[in-house]
Amino acid sequence: MSIPSVRRSPAPSGRVPGALSRHLGTLVLISVLGCQLMVVVDATIVNVALPDIQRALGFSSTSLSWVLNAYTLTFGGLLLLGARMGDILGRRRTFLGGLALFVVASMAGGFAVDGVALLVARAAQGVGAAVAAPAALALLMTRFPEGRERNRALGLFTAVSIGGFSIGLVLGGALTQWLNWRWVLFVNVPIGIVVLIAGALSLPATERSRKPFDLQGALYSTVGIGMVVYGLVNAAEKGWSDAVTLVSLIVGVALLGAFVVAERRAAQPITPLRLFASVPRSASYAGRLVMVAGFMGMMFFLTQFLQDVLHYGPLQTGLAYLPMTASTFAATQFSARYASVRFSGRALLMVGFGLAIAGMLWLTQIHQGSSYLELIGPMILIGLGGGTSFLSLTTAALRGVAPADAGAASGMVNAMQQLGGTLGLAVLVTVFGSASAAAGGTPLHAFTAGVQQTFWASAILLGAGMVLMALTQGERRQRAVDNSTESIATPVEVG
Repeated sequence: MSIPSVRRSPAPSGRVPGALSRHLGTLVLISVLGCQLMVVVDATIVNVALPDIQRALGFSSTSLSWVLNAYTLTFGGLLLLGARMGDILGRRRTFLGGLALFVVASMAGGFAVDGVALLVARAAQGVGAAVAAPAALALLMTRFPEGRERNRALGLFTAVSIGGFSIGLVLGGALTQWLNWRWVLFVNVPIGIVVLIAGALSLPATERSRKPFDLQGALYSTVGIGMVVYGLVNAAEKGWSDAVTLVSLIVGVALLGAFVVAERRAAQPITPLRLFASVPRSASYAGRLVMVAGFMGMMFFLTQFLQDVLHYGPLQTGLAYLPMTASTFAATQFSARYASVRFSGRALLMVGFGLAIAGMLWLTQIHQGSSYLELIGPMILIGLGGGTSFLSLTTAALRGVAPADAGAASGMVNAMQQLGGTLGLAVLVTVFGSASAAAGGTPLHAFTAGVQQTFWASAILLGAGMVLMALTQGERRQRAVDNSTESIATPVEVG
């Protein structure tokens, strides 16, 4: 696997040592990809350890979900703020600071002696991830020029972003089964130290921005997104008609509306509204949201099917996702190196969404007697579709963005991915509950009927995304984006 070349910035002394210069590209990718891998893996690695965590720390059945939700809330709520911090404070120091917090919080969580200590550590992990993840993607974006070099780097980034979910299941199952649950947190420490060292060696320091910080926008965006995420999490547990769900969603949407108004007036907005002037870019954010919604909901219920129907253990369940992980990686690398050069982004999105939809529709044929062999085909199709379309969605989201706005644009990519996963789970849990209740019969029959309907719902979500991409990602629109941003995309090194 070849490493794309990197635009090198001189060290403070004006020269980069020869050995470091030769390996700088590798070190940059280790930093960015290592950070992204930890952030994505952390979303699933804890799942398989939840029963052991419950027994060890005395969580109740209702409070156990907060081991996941504490991370989701702080990560999702602080993403936009964390993204702009990199643009203002400098991406190197923001990236290293957020990653250091994530590593320390992981160690603290591994040593937790009660539930409160673990939840505080999980929340701190989310804060660190919200600061480091957007800076990581922004660093990749500003280090590699648009075109083949960036496509190859984004191909690796996409493979890590998608494959990390199933890697988390495999790793979590192995660590829980062979060691104990604490290692699903401790594992971040040695990986994080390597990434920190690579980042400290390869990433250049930059000056802080002297413009005033948008405190009002920071407050509105953080609380607004946090309330929306909390409402969606509560909807998955207690339903859409629950008072807490309704109030959280209404307040969150209202605060996000106030956030938009505040951003129009701010001298240094958290999220510059000019990012949404491009129709293809705005649509790519929405496309990412619906695709992640379909994928995460699918993985949630397919995992239950593997464990409850096929009676797989944690490690076996994680290994079952390897065909999807392998096909995802293959699709991202093929798209980055060959397909993106020969075909338009719109064509690749149509192929990617189409393959994923075909895989979801195939999964709707699942039944009580289904074997694992019957799942491999649809999993491969979904992996191929995800690998192809996620790369194109990321490229569209970052295309034509001025270097000074790279962090904010990267934050939107991460925010849509986080919200998509939470929204998808909330919607599909509702679909599952209604379908399984209507099916009746034995618990196994009701469960299988509910799972079938969730896959139908996932296919519909992906179909809506495919239609949106067909209407918004034409070449004429993309050329308009390039022309409109050419004057502001100055070739300066940022963060």
